[in-house]
Amino acid sequence: MTRVAVLVGSLRADSVNRQVAEALKAQAPEGVQVDIVDGLADVPFYNEDLDGETAPAAATAVREQVAGADRVLVITPEYNATMPAVLNNAIDWLSRPYGQGAIAGKPVGVIGVTPTPYGGKWAHEDTRRSAKIAGAVVVEDIDVSQTSIDVDVLADPEVQGRIRGALETLVDFAAEQPAA
Repeated sequence: MTRVAVLVGSLRADSVNRQVAEALKAQAPEGVQVDIVDGLADVPFYNEDLDGETAPAAATAVREQVAGADRVLVITPEYNATMPAVLNNAIDWLSRPYGQGAIAGKPVGVIGVTPTPYGGKWAHEDTRRSAKIAGAVVVEDIDVSQTSIDVDVLADPEVQGRIRGALETLVDFAAEQPAA
């Protein structure tokens, strides 16, 4: 069983990105368990004074869920040409302790839908860069951005195929091992 933790960059209950995450969870391929990491809104902004043995329960819960996963999939919109603050904050918490955080060494993919002309391109680039600096292994072959506001991403077979394909690419990803 491959466990995939999903971080959703939108806190809105009816967010199309949350709906994409829910659809992936419901339609996960055999042998894949998709777990949406809830509680990102409850995680305080990262502050090293709060971290350590007495880290806030919400931050600890997010860390534990990601640490227990084999892969991480980020599904996010774009806010003001970058990733949402809640997602950036989650990556900050997941990156600590430096080099040993819950995201360190995990394959991470980034997708999302947004009704902007750029389809979340900058948010996805920023998320990949931040995750990589946090120690994740970013799967570069995953790039699903939906730009058209005229397409129902939950009903369009082409878009749904690309989204499922992104999950399958992430699950099938095998990180290169360093030469001996």
